[in-house]
Amino acid sequence: MLYRSLPPLPPPFPHTSSGTRPGLSCSSSPPQHRVGEIYRLSSILVSFLSFLSILNCASHLYLYLCHCFHCRHHRHCILSSSLSFRSFNSQFSTNSGFMMMLGFSAAVASSFPVSTDAAYVGTILTTPCAPRAVAALSLFVRITNTSSPFNLEYMYSLTTSLRSNCCSSVKAMAETGALSALTTPARGRKHALISLSDKTDMAVLGSGLQELGYTIVSTGGTASALESDGLSVTKVEDLTGFPEMLDGRVKTLHPSIHGGILARRDLEHHMEALDKHKIGTIDVVVVNLYPFYEKVSSSSGISFENAIENIDIGGPAMIRAAAKNHKDVLVVVDPEDYPALLEFLHGKQDNQQFRRKLAQKAFQHVASYDTAVSEWLWKQTSEDKFPPNMTVSLSLKSPLRYGENPHQKAAFYVDKSLAEVNGGGIATATQHHGKEMSYNNYLDADAAWNCVCEFNRPTCVIVKHTNPCGVASRDDIIEAYRLAVKADPVSAFGGIVAFNVEVDEVLAKDIREFRSPTNNETRMFYEIVVAPKYTKKGLEVLRGKSKTLRILEANKNSKGKLSLRQVVGGWLAQDSDDLVPEDIQFKSVSEKAPQESELSDAQFAWLCVKHIKSNAIVIAKDNCMLGMGSGQPNRLESFRIALRKAGDEVKGAALASDAFFPFAWNDAVEEACQSGISVIAEPGGSIRDVDAIDCCKKYGVSLLFTNVRHFRH
Repeated sequence: MLYRSLPPLPPPFPHTSSGTRPGLSCSSSPPQHRVGEIYRLSSILVSFLSFLSILNCASHLYLYLCHCFHCRHHRHCILSSSLSFRSFNSQFSTNSGFMMMLGFSAAVASSFPVSTDAAYVGTILTTPCAPRAVAALSLFVRITNTSSPFNLEYMYSLTTSLRSNCCSSVKAMAETGALSALTTPARGRKHALISLSDKTDMAVLGSGLQELGYTIVSTGGTASALESDGLSVTKVEDLTGFPEMLDGRVKTLHPSIHGGILARRDLEHHMEALDKHKIGTIDVVVVNLYPFYEKVSSSSGISFENAIENIDIGGPAMIRAAAKNHKDVLVVVDPEDYPALLEFLHGKQDNQQFRRKLAQKAFQHVASYDTAVSEWLWKQTSEDKFPPNMTVSLSLKSPLRYGENPHQKAAFYVDKSLAEVNGGGIATATQHHGKEMSYNNYLDADAAWNCVCEFNRPTCVIVKHTNPCGVASRDDIIEAYRLAVKADPVSAFGGIVAFNVEVDEVLAKDIREFRSPTNNETRMFYEIVVAPKYTKKGLEVLRGKSKTLRILEANKNSKGKLSLRQVVGGWLAQDSDDLVPEDIQFKSVSEKAPQESELSDAQFAWLCVKHIKSNAIVIAKDNCMLGMGSGQPNRLESFRIALRKAGDEVKGAALASDAFFPFAWNDAVEEACQSGISVIAEPGGSIRDVDAIDCCKKYGVSLLFTNVRHFRH
């Protein structure tokens, strides 16, 4: 008996959320009471088939079903109607009307990508009356593929053909490709799979795809959001015939999804495999991932268990699959690409370069995501800052006009590592005004900002070619600014000015109007001003200084970060040099101990010298840099440069060196003592430290050992 070979009916679809009768484009299922009612009505209708002609039966049933099931979920009801024939199997097993009924039901059902419905069709085809069933199935595929679904004249002609010669009809229809159209539920349809955590512009994308004729397939919250926007959606579980499970961990990991994405359209055996398993192709994949990066970097914190649940699995799998098969499948991971995607789909010509560009972006998106997960897990499992393998995730912020020199191409990338999240610095600074930043601008602004962030008192730092040439700390920031310029007004001209306090209108006016101490006439010119904050009036004043002046607002640098530096063929990694005077001991090793003001100046000079290229010497007094020497192959020459800059103000000043003095007599230590320096701060550690101590004793100079070196290359 036929009915014994049929599988049980699937459970009824749930009620619609609104409780209203679904329309043609609705995505909600018919109410359960409608399924039962239609099942009973169709059973009663079927009882009359034994008294009607084949054509009359089929046509009336066709019109009735079309009237009842103007809903995209009518496939379940149709199958219910077709299965009500089972009680009449003995009467209709040789009647092509029965075959037509099954054929019509299966044909309509087969136009929807639901593997559970396909199972019913497959079972019907294995019954003893298979030849007639196949013919009927093919017949109704032909009917439903015509331009008018109510083409009864065409239906009658094909019915007559079937009645007169079933076998020849099967052969003819098979040759026309009707059977192949049946075996793939989604053949001929265009499908777009959308699964988004970031739902920016999702409604615009969904509407655009639907207008282009795409059937939208979606998951969970994305499907609900699309339906709320009035869009028709096929849920993934309807496509796979399998519900979400394991708290949503398994949703899209299914052959019906990945087969539709990965199948190559130009390989016949790939398409035959889809046909065999009733899998439709997926042509567009729009996916972005669980917000793992944002969750674990949130200032509010997140538990280990919650972080693990925010690791996306199905999303990366779909993205990688679509990117691999980009020749046939478009993959989008960034809402900014939605307009380009829709424009591309509107066009008539394919563009493989566009597809490859999207694929590259997709693979990079997944790689960056995996990098964040790996970095986070390493921090949870080890105190070592240096993992055995490291991937640095970089994101292009802007192309640059050129590099250090005009013949070098350049670009600026933002480090997306978790360690850099909320880390402050120039990379994430806001530019309020001025020309675009250059390669050298970034280097100099970074040096100035790194230095000024070290100071607790209101401080101004002026940098030229990454070296601080003027530094001053004062309670009055305007005084600090003027003293910083005075330290080296020639070098300060065209430099970068950084403040660790807010720039208000008064300070902005002084920056704008201050004349160079060299002649008291030339107005100071700067490439960049950087500060943690600006008042509204302060910004207005600075904008009026120059059209090209770059005004940056940056967050204070965080500590404890890893510093990376490239060498040919590799990278050097180290802790950032975050030590401040409070972290170390300035040990007096001389006969004369420093006074409190002298110790303060020594600490100030020491904090400045760590930001200057080695060999580095800083001379300072009253928390103001008087002169500095940098980048010289020998320490004596750096000292002499700093001494010349300091001039007559060297008397009673403090000197700091980034490393120990290898010689004292007739060298930098003795010359410093003879020039009037009152206190020297250096790391110590030389085999001739005793010479330095004796020299300072002879001239009555205080000598402090820090035991901390500050080389900078």
